[in-house]
Amino acid sequence: MDWQLVQTFGTKALMAGAGALLLYWTISAVKLVLNARGINPVIKQFFTQVASGRIDAAYLLTTKNYRSHVNRQQFIRFLAGLELNKYRNLKSGRPRIQEDQIILTVKLKSEANDELPLDFTFVKVEEDWKVDRIQRMAAA
Repeated sequence: MDWQLVQTFGTKALMAGAGALLLYWTISAVKLVLNARGINPVIKQFFTQVASGRIDAAYLLTTKNYRSHVNRQQFIRFLAGLELNKYRNLKSGRPRIQEDQIILTVKLKSEANDELPLDFTFVKVEEDWKVDRIQRMAAA
């Protein structure tokens, strides 16, 4: 009889733990979605500005911190080195929260199925998301 009591208690504890884990995961997912609102339009705006030759406008979508480490000429050389004109399709991944930043991996695809993964780090400046870092990732 004692074994049956232990087994019942263990089953209930396991179910409670699974329920708590599910609740935590749901809250985390909702928090991520709510926090990441507004990032996709910034990505779209960034690439639209670059594609239309408005490099200064794209540069202004970055934070003061980014601009203090990467001057305009370095930014232009970085973009030129990416050879963005050969890519036609953009696919954004799942955002990741890290402290007060959101990191989003964006994959650019060419017609020849070449892939260019870029990690964009965003921070919120007042009410707007700004690019704080752009990093070229190694192809998977």
